[in-house]
Amino acid sequence: MTQGKPDQSRGPDASSGEFARFDQVSKPEYHLAESADQPEDFDEEFRFTTCDLGRFLHGGAEDRARFARQLGEAMAGIGFAILEGHGVDPALFVEAENWVTELFERTPLEEKLRHRAARHGAVSEGYFPIRETSDIHPDLVEGWVFGRRAFDLGVATGDTAPRGRRFDARDFWPRPELEPRFRQLVAAESALFAPVMRAVLQGLGCDPARFDSELSAPHLGQRLNFYPGLAQTDDDGRAGRLLGHEDVDLFTLLPAPTVEGLQVLNSNGRWVRLHAPPGSIILNTGDYLQRLSNDRLPSTTHRVGRPRDAAQAARPRVSFPLAAYLPPESVLEVLPGLGPPKYAPIRVITFHTRTTAKFYGDDYAVELPVDEPVDGPVDGPKT
Repeated sequence: MTQGKPDQSRGPDASSGEFARFDQVSKPEYHLAESADQPEDFDEEFRFTTCDLGRFLHGGAEDRARFARQLGEAMAGIGFAILEGHGVDPALFVEAENWVTELFERTPLEEKLRHRAARHGAVSEGYFPIRETSDIHPDLVEGWVFGRRAFDLGVATGDTAPRGRRFDARDFWPRPELEPRFRQLVAAESALFAPVMRAVLQGLGCDPARFDSELSAPHLGQRLNFYPGLAQTDDDGRAGRLLGHEDVDLFTLLPAPTVEGLQVLNSNGRWVRLHAPPGSIILNTGDYLQRLSNDRLPSTTHRVGRPRDAAQAARPRVSFPLAAYLPPESVLEVLPGLGPPKYAPIRVITFHTRTTAKFYGDDYAVELPVDEPVDGPVDGPKT
């Protein structure tokens, strides 16, 4: 075991407080897994806000202002909102669910392991075997993270280093024919990054265009999750499909999954089930944005639990969240006008890897001081 690596066997019994030293923003304490001994305390009355993004994309100044206020209130309250009117064809989400299933079910394990995850820049990209998505979460899910470089979309903002050769999907994909399919999905959703961020900033009373350049050809992470059906042999009665965590990014766009499971921790310490309408997109705040907003927008804890319906529990569950990142060499600094800063400026790569060291071990963290010059992008892999 790497020095400083958490003990994964504690996962179902652990509290988030055991790993608080890794966190770079304030977070609540909670049990990582669903309770084995008593019924969970769910808030069945809470309703998530549904916002019509079309008002911001196509409306006038009054429509944009109304959307920004509504979204800002939702994100400040619980860090989650449901987006409709986003303009992405819902049929693309239906097709993508099939593509994810095809990738995981038709790729031999030895071929998956050839693409095992390693750090590139701030983010760990590649394949995560079941129960190995992190060193503290024995999750019942297989995962795969594809960064921007895994798609023929051109280089990310701020990445000026030459590629050395033309894009080749075989470098990243065990089945290269899937790249152009998922590229459609990534292109359609990542086009929403800049307008969503503008709306968030407008709701905070900040310059809406502050991050336009970073999000013009953004750093991103397309995560594909495949949760096998919960057979008795796979479920010890405690560990959920994906244990409690927060997202380390600006924000995440999640096309509404078809199988129940997403649960969100509200400000009263109670869990809320979130099952959004088909074709909608779930938006949630990440750690970057909590830091930038001086804690105005919480990076809310969420998890994937067992469906209440036994028939749904027996089915595989698929999800494909898309994370919006900033370049690893960028600096996270509390935005002006949001009160005395609670946090000092910090490089994205330092912030991100210090946080995710809780999942991968202390030696995962990269320390890059704010005042240290950066010559070119910070994109070296950790193997």
